Amino acid sequence: MESKKGKRKMGIVSCGNAIDERMLAVPSMQGQFILVEDIILHFVSKVFSKYTIKNKGFIRVTRSADIDEDDHSLEGHDDYREMMETLIKQRRKLCPIRLEISEGLEELEIMMLMNFLNLKKNQVFLSQVPLDLGFIGTLRDHLRMLHPQLFYKRLEPRNSPMVENAVPMMKQIGKKDILLAYPFESMSPFLRLLDEASRDPQVASIKMTLYRVAKNSKIVKSLIRAADNGKEVVVLVELRARFDEENNIDWSKRLEAAGCRVIYGLDGYKVHSKLCLITYKNSQGVQYVSQIGTGNYNENTAKLYTDLALMTHNHELGEEINDVFNHLSLGETMSETQHLMVAPHCMLSKICEYIDEQIALAKEGQEAYVGFKCNSVTSRVMINKLIEASRAGVKIDMIVRGICCIIPHVEGYTDNIRVISIVGRYLEHSRIYIFGVGDNRKVYISSADLMTRNLERRVEVATPIYDKKIQRIICAMFTTMLKDNVKACELLGDGSYKRIKNKQASMNSQEYFFKKGIDVKE
Repeated sequence: MESKKGKRKMGIVSCGNAIDERMLAVPSMQGQFILVEDIILHFVSKVFSKYTIKNKGFIRVTRSADIDEDDHSLEGHDDYREMMETLIKQRRKLCPIRLEISEGLEELEIMMLMNFLNLKKNQVFLSQVPLDLGFIGTLRDHLRMLHPQLFYKRLEPRNSPMVENAVPMMKQIGKKDILLAYPFESMSPFLRLLDEASRDPQVASIKMTLYRVAKNSKIVKSLIRAADNGKEVVVLVELRARFDEENNIDWSKRLEAAGCRVIYGLDGYKVHSKLCLITYKNSQGVQYVSQIGTGNYNENTAKLYTDLALMTHNHELGEEINDVFNHLSLGETMSETQHLMVAPHCMLSKICEYIDEQIALAKEGQEAYVGFKCNSVTSRVMINKLIEASRAGVKIDMIVRGICCIIPHVEGYTDNIRVISIVGRYLEHSRIYIFGVGDNRKVYISSADLMTRNLERRVEVATPIYDKKIQRIICAMFTTMLKDNVKACELLGDGSYKRIKNKQASMNSQEYFFKKGIDVKE
């Protein structure tokens, strides 16, 4: 802007968190909206009334969000939560790493901003769309009725055929293992289980890990109700869940106020496992109901992410999960397990051991197979082991949605590895490990991706699937996803991805599970 004397200045109007309603309806035009920042920009001359506005536009500065999960300054602090709160406040003043600019500003003004923020040219991005698309969710809700043609047809989660509505969940799980597959099936049976446990006089304790929870979490409310009813409630709240730190701190305060025992993770290790353990006593003694999952205890993401959750009465699994919680309570990690795989010490080695078993079979001329579904593959140890298995003749199928640092179809190295990525309407998030074929196969579901940070620097848990029917269901789902030729791409030997197109019947695996259910044929 320019003063009456010809002196130029740059003015900045902050329009961040102080604005409650960012998107406003235009009164005279139904179904049309305007963003508050557009109104501010239009009338900005009234803010700087003594100046003539020469150029105007929007800028958005992104700062480092790096509250490092390996930051040793967190270790040994007397009040871990207080330390995290301090770090979150500091985040607002951390180093700028990106500048986004809309149209309207000239090169000189951009250079001034770069110098002020100490940014280089490659950290500046010009945009022709709104710099913050957070309003899209609100816009969606407004437009759904006005313009239904813009939206996907609603897909409603079905009730699991494994679950009876009129029978208490603890009674059902006492008779058989139950698998839930989100978002194809409702999370309601697990919510029912927690609600029942919070009221059941036989239940002595509920232990749970919380990584990311919903803003208005029914799960946390059940835990608070359980504490109010005299149950021992132990909750490990991971305060380092990036961008969910403030929400987790808020819930931790409410849990503590209700009388729950809250643990705040471990020094040096982020707790990423998804565990719930309900302990109760009956005429047969101490019993366990366990839930082990691949995704967070979050009712909202259960509608958007594909995840698996096992609910079981298996006593040996329950005892081992109880050991996991006991170790976490003491600030320790598991060094040995019989059934579960538990990172950082008892997962990578077990995965490699099971792959070695398949390598031995392949060398004997027998059928050998390994299947993985996860979000990312970056672990050098895992990559080297998979290459070794491929060279030995083990057939390997991998469904990896995101980063994959192993390249398939490299002659002499990864000839027997196939990698596909499914990016569809729902975020592929479940983790599945399969070793072997037929009656001898081992099947696990897990919270861990095949990444160094998951396998070596986090507390992760993978559970074996002992129920043969549930094993078959999970393997059938895996096989169905491998047949996806609508939303799947295959990773090629040159590192590029190619959309899968073949003469097979059209297969959108996500829609298929909504329509047909998860109990499909292999």
